[in-house]
Amino acid sequence: MRHARRRLQGLARLAAVGGVLCGGLMMTTAIASEPSARGADKGVTVQPAELGASLVSRLGTSRTAGSWIGSDGRPVVAVTDAEAAVEVGQAGARAKLVSHSMRRLRSATDALRAAPRVPGTAWVVDYASNEVVVHADSTVSAGDWSRMTGLADQIGSFVHMQRTTGSFTTRVSGGAPVFADGGRCSAGFNVTDGRNNFILTAGHCGSLGTAWFQDAQGSGRVGTTTASTFPGSDFSLVKYENGDASSGRSVVGIGGGREVRITAAADPFVGQQVFRSGSTTGVHSGRVTALNATVNFPEGTVTGLIETTVCAEPGDSGGPLFAQGLALGVTSGGNGDCTTGGLTYFQPTTTAMAALGVSVAGATTAAEEGSGAASPPAAAGTSVPGVVEGVTLPDGIVTLRTLMPGLLVVAVSLLGLMATRWIRSAHDRRSYRRQYSQVWG
Repeated sequence: MRHARRRLQGLARLAAVGGVLCGGLMMTTAIASEPSARGADKGVTVQPAELGASLVSRLGTSRTAGSWIGSDGRPVVAVTDAEAAVEVGQAGARAKLVSHSMRRLRSATDALRAAPRVPGTAWVVDYASNEVVVHADSTVSAGDWSRMTGLADQIGSFVHMQRTTGSFTTRVSGGAPVFADGGRCSAGFNVTDGRNNFILTAGHCGSLGTAWFQDAQGSGRVGTTTASTFPGSDFSLVKYENGDASSGRSVVGIGGGREVRITAAADPFVGQQVFRSGSTTGVHSGRVTALNATVNFPEGTVTGLIETTVCAEPGDSGGPLFAQGLALGVTSGGNGDCTTGGLTYFQPTTTAMAALGVSVAGATTAAEEGSGAASPPAAAGTSVPGVVEGVTLPDGIVTLRTLMPGLLVVAVSLLGLMATRWIRSAHDRRSYRRQYSQVWG
């Protein structure tokens, strides 16, 4: 009997140790299988957004309909056939089977663009819903709404009409504010052409030759607009008065004298958490909901914009959109405010800088990138409402949900090991008492 009990205890301990090892292996496998770890076909480290974009590029616009980052941090690719879905899964991303390809969705936006222009409307391709969403603000008349709805019906059921509150406006009235006779805007990013330094901001803020000052009284001249594009696109350059006021680097003020250094420009991706700074409302965060948006402002149509859920108000125009130390866009316009929320659109910095022949001032060098200095966090001690401490997101995204099965196995096994140890100790105590009582008696 005693030997049988000991064998059972030994087997229980062995099973518990095996469970701990098995749980550890499950967690290691979960981490290794994350899509940001390695590309399936090239054996190189890739980020989730890069993996999704590369799959869309490889499969083409007739078999895909965009990619985005899911709530679990994994890349999702919309595909139109089962074979493409298998290829996406093998590469480490998640596939979503949809009815309409990107080629078909883009043909719908081309039809909308070719129709008579209606100020107060905007449209985007919504990757997740596989639709073209047409927004119409409160200024759009019943007649124009009826005409746009009829056009949407002709194009197809995947064109979805949506009324919005407020009105789409350019936000003239940033990190820091800059003033001109026409109103107030926010400075975007410090950029350089290799000889002089400039402010990159929104084009609707000021036409060629506009003078900018530090206050509304016209004192402390900041610089002059030397290039401006609006509508069509929405970007401009303000040349510093002394030619070198940016101190050779680009930073974004986040309040309290604190700054985030900007090291390069990049394109955002759908689902990305982003941050906006403006002279009216300060720093706010949100997510990218669509790319290549078209907005029909009263002043004209702007295409190729980034759509986000970040709020903005008059005076925030031209202010920077950024994430992980990267310049993503400058504020173009939108609807709503920072009390009720709304949509805000941004001119992509990569497009603007390429057209203007400039780059981020003090951009990180290749040597710095190799040392891991490419995306520094916010200044030490930075804590911004609505902003994750440090701003920089991790390279590999490993969620608690991914690790949970392995953690549960390890926890149960450890409890089992502790239980067998306690049972053995209790049995030893009882044996000792019996032996002692016999000797004493």
